[in-house]
Amino acid sequence: MYIWIEFAICAAVILYSGSRLSVYGDLIAEKTGLAKGWIGLVLLATVTSLPELITSVSAVTLNNLPSMAVSGTVGSCMFNMMVIALLDVLSKHRPVSNMVQSGHQLSCGFGILLLGLVALEIGFGKYFPILTSLNAIAPTSILFIVVYLLSMRLIFDYEKVRINETAGDLGEKVAGPDTTLIKAIGLFVLFSVVIVVAACFLPGLGEQIGKQTGWGESFIGSSLIAITTSLPEITVSVTAARMGSFDMAVANLLGSNLFNVAILAITDMCYLKGPLLQAVDPVNSSTAICAMMALAVVVIGLTYRSQKKFLYLAGDAIAICIIYVIANAILFLAH
Repeated sequence: MYIWIEFAICAAVILYSGSRLSVYGDLIAEKTGLAKGWIGLVLLATVTSLPELITSVSAVTLNNLPSMAVSGTVGSCMFNMMVIALLDVLSKHRPVSNMVQSGHQLSCGFGILLLGLVALEIGFGKYFPILTSLNAIAPTSILFIVVYLLSMRLIFDYEKVRINETAGDLGEKVAGPDTTLIKAIGLFVLFSVVIVVAACFLPGLGEQIGKQTGWGESFIGSSLIAITTSLPEITVSVTAARMGSFDMAVANLLGSNLFNVAILAITDMCYLKGPLLQAVDPVNSSTAICAMMALAVVVIGLTYRSQKKFLYLAGDAIAICIIYVIANAILFLAH
């Protein structure tokens, strides 16, 4: 019982601190001029992914839980897709896919590419060469970083006009225009430290919950850990959606997906026992594949641009919800 209370406290701390971190991070970008372009979008997606980074690294360095590190990070990608689907509830009579720019297809394409590489490494990485001079880092981890940086460059080139118009809205409206740069930086650092401390406890708590319930490490990571570390993305995206900035909400979630795969490369560098993705349960590849399927559904929705909903959700949103349930069912039944 107490372990669930501790987990709930960690979740609440990450939820609140993550929302503040995102707001002040975006405000810093606005006041320094960085939010006038691509940097503002990158900063927003990066700071909301901070819990995933800390949890993933601490899972392999402090708790020796590689499967939980990978399932938590990839599971966050899948959960981000679920959040995009649930944004339909806030979009009133029009589907979200009909309200946002079709340029998000570029982010979806890179997300599918990166997650495909993740699934490939988990399933067939043992046949690939290992960079032994770099602490047994898999070559795909280097490729993750290269593709991530390439995606940021191309997204900047393609969407810089739209980013200029939307990247700085959230910080000013939520934190207030009177907040000084020094105060914003101080609060940003404070909430960063709080999130780091709270996120370090998550892998250990998840392991104890797994032992008490008998649930598998991968299922715990893909469900409880993934949802908890995605709380900042939920807060920022819902806030943006309520302000009518659905483009900003979707861009944040898709950008966080790209950064999450880059996190796997960082975690691989911290895991000294061998290539990270080759040390995890192969069933984790199913989560990556399901996340790819969900991204493909988003591309279909952005292309078809349906104007109808079934009750509160459009057809593409319902499909994403079904894929999310299937992904977690596979992990649960596999253990």
